[in-house]
Amino acid sequence: MVDYDPIPGTTLFDGREAMKGLALNKMCFSFNEKKNREEFLADEEAYCDKYGLNEQQKAAIKSRQVLDLLEAGGNAYYLAKFAGIFGLNMQDIGAQQRGVSREEFDKILGEFGKD
Repeated sequence: MVDYDPIPGTTLFDGREAMKGLALNKMCFSFNEKKNREEFLADEEAYCDKYGLNEQQKAAIKSRQVLDLLEAGGNAYYLAKFAGIFGLNMQDIGAQQRGVSREEFDKILGEFGKD
């Protein structure tokens, strides 16, 4: 097992987190298909049960908060599939992670490359 120095405010996605979030990430991957997104929206609880999500993962899905989803073992790339159901994109996810509005996050992104 590799021991990492903690990065404040960051959940490191390693092998342990991958195993922890396997059910959640499989479910989010399923959202590549429209019929699965529709099934989820029709009955979120049943869809979560179908994929075997644990209570932490179910609570994170209900919260719609990226940091909760990451803490539950979610991978940002798979979570983007979930966020897409609600019309959100990676910039929206980044804004949530930073704790800022989407507009503020866009300004932060605009600062990169100005050197």
